Amino acid sequence: MQRKIEVCLTPALIDLYAIENSIVVVIDILRATSSIVYGIDNGAAAIIPVAQVEDCLNYADKGYLLAAERNGEVVEGYNFGNSPFSYTTDKVAGKTVVLTTTNGTRALHLARSRASQVVIGAFLNLQALCDWLKMQDKDVLLLCAGWKDQFNLEDTIFAGAVVQELRSSFTHYDDASVAAEDLYVMAKDNLRAYVGKSAHSNRMLALNIEDDINFCLQLNICQAIPVLVGDDLVALEQEFKL
Repeated sequence: MQRKIEVCLTPALIDLYAIENSIVVVIDILRATSSIVYGIDNGAAAIIPVAQVEDCLNYADKGYLLAAERNGEVVEGYNFGNSPFSYTTDKVAGKTVVLTTTNGTRALHLARSRASQVVIGAFLNLQALCDWLKMQDKDVLLLCAGWKDQFNLEDTIFAGAVVQELRSSFTHYDDASVAAEDLYVMAKDNLRAYVGKSAHSNRMLALNIEDDINFCLQLNICQAIPVLVGDDLVALEQEFKL
């Protein structure tokens, strides 16, 4: 089977990729996709990603939890932002969350218009995601959300972790995949220290949310693979994983 795996280092480059027959994995490690994975794993019925803060208002007073983050902080007037600690079982089980973030939800909306399928990746579900991707018959694009259309370290390092796990299952890969894998190899023995060099990590430290960083760098504590179905991110059912 001829399959290719590619890494898009920033959403600004996504138009350069033919993704109509590809599974796009959206990556925003700090913190949107980590929180989405954790929330779905903890029983959230769905997470609805919206592009703008104002879009959340369309869901007000309808029984949804509203989550909005900009520049690392919760937007005033909303239930919570994109800290994984807001997505625990007691807070989200059985509920639908409407979420907008600075980078992650924007990347999702850019991918959904053309991709064959859109799923969510994080260190939290790395192994489950890779095991599932190996069994699919489609090309894979790893879409790094970055920071306001710029490259970032943490998303690229995660993309490299996926490339390393999947390389033997794909016949073609691009230079961005090689670079991402090389970054991951340098970082993997101490992810926290390497990610600590990143600009976004330092932004988060300035906001006193270092616990979020440490949480998002945990490996394989979740089995859920969120998949975009219509407007909703829901759990990829086990029977469809196999």
